[in-house]
Amino acid sequence: MSNELLLSSVIFVLVGAVLVSVFLLSKYLGPQNKNDVEKNTVYESGVSNPIGGTKLRFAVKFYLVAILFVLFDVEIIFMFPWAVNVKELGLFGLTEMFMFMALLFGGLIYIYKKKALSWD
Repeated sequence: MSNELLLSSVIFVLVGAVLVSVFLLSKYLGPQNKNDVEKNTVYESGVSNPIGGTKLRFAVKFYLVAILFVLFDVEIIFMFPWAVNVKELGLFGLTEMFMFMALLFGGLIYIYKKKALSWD
């Protein structure tokens, strides 16, 4: 076994041991105020006495809009490298990107026809 591999293994084990010991020490040396009433009270955005319950159920449309945003935002991740290398990719790359965009546009039409974006 080479010296570099041995040294890196020792360093890896030492860093792991230091991390575990720091976490264990912070549990025992840190503040022990688990039953502190003031610390465990609800505080949200400057309001110490919230109105209503804390178990609110959000409509599925909020999650749907968030997922759609992520979906159509991630398409930019694929389009940017294509735009940088469009000359090198040639006609094949152009065809592939048009197919990709057509697939996304078809998904957008499907979402529109299902009225997933209408807020009643």
